[in-house]
Amino acid sequence: MLELKGISVFSGKPVLVRIEGTKITAVEELSGKEDPRTELPYISPGFLDSQVNGFNGIDYSLDDLKADQIEALVIRLAQSGTTRHVPTFVTMPDERLVRNLKLLVETMEKCAPVKAGIAGFHLEGPFISSEDGPRGAHDKKFIRQPDFSLFEKWQRAAGGNIKLITIAPELPGAADFIKAAVMAGVRVSIGHTAAAPEQIQEAIAAGAVCSTHLGNGSHAQLPRLKNYIWEQMAADSLWAGIICDGFHLPKAVVKVISRVKGPERLFLVSDTALLGGYKPGLYKWGNLDVEVFADGHLGLAGSSALAGAAHLLDWDIARYMEFTGASLKEAIALCTSQPARFFGLNTHDGYGSFAPGNPANLTVFHYGPADRKLKIQRTICNGEILFQQA
Repeated sequence: MLELKGISVFSGKPVLVRIEGTKITAVEELSGKEDPRTELPYISPGFLDSQVNGFNGIDYSLDDLKADQIEALVIRLAQSGTTRHVPTFVTMPDERLVRNLKLLVETMEKCAPVKAGIAGFHLEGPFISSEDGPRGAHDKKFIRQPDFSLFEKWQRAAGGNIKLITIAPELPGAADFIKAAVMAGVRVSIGHTAAAPEQIQEAIAAGAVCSTHLGNGSHAQLPRLKNYIWEQMAADSLWAGIICDGFHLPKAVVKVISRVKGPERLFLVSDTALLGGYKPGLYKWGNLDVEVFADGHLGLAGSSALAGAAHLLDWDIARYMEFTGASLKEAIALCTSQPARFFGLNTHDGYGSFAPGNPANLTVFHYGPADRKLKIQRTICNGEILFQQA
């Protein structure tokens, strides 16, 4: 049996959490004359990162991706408090995508921590805009028109694990594709798009439910009032994922999105990529020249365009509080209970909370007003300690 003492991020009170096997067996409020909050760490549900391309030399879109790299990535993410994530596949050759999807399924079957740590797959391409700006760092050569029969091929390779797909609504056949995907039980997100406002509305009517990293993967300049960002922000039915690392969105934009979407339709994603965690310098990422800057962000060399993210949720949570004035409880919800609700995990296994009977997915950390990020002490997934600070 494992016992954890800490301050609940929900109540702000000291609690004792007991774990037996893979489950939480008890959550008890501690009482005593001394207030232990200055010494005890916080206890939170494990973080759920809904958009992970890769990190520190590992990427789900590598042409030579290996099973041991997938296992290593799960452990590396645990160092940031992340217990589950959504592997995200960018635009790539068809044969590589099929290979990597199959490899991920095989690794999940063979490795319990990988299976427990993955909440479904996300296809971020190839049905996106080919225009500079909206395309982002995706390779233009492999962008395609929406093709549901092709998607079904990928879903078979993925063992039915593709839970989310990003699409540009302006592409021919996009509305019909969205309808078919929704009928197949897949969530559709709008992203990497150059769509007119009315095309955004058509996608919503067809069943799109989310915006992929809202505000990013877009043109540097847009029409002042009639554009695809305003249209998505104004759509009450759309959820939004945002990258709150301080580089992808300015403080004012984060504040506006948080106020418009509210806590009910917003979640934080890291969008970390292969070069996240690397030292500053110039690197080759496939056919792209990418620079890791001294301040930590990734960009396409010689341009102002970003190339994925380099910071994980332990950093992004702190930035969200800094930018919006949100409490720790409110910020934590955006990478625990909120994405769990979006993917239906809260009703399936209680993910995003720590109540008796739920799987033991927990993050233990310290955080103070002067800290630039959360200081992760221990990360537990399905009762197994994936990370423990030495």
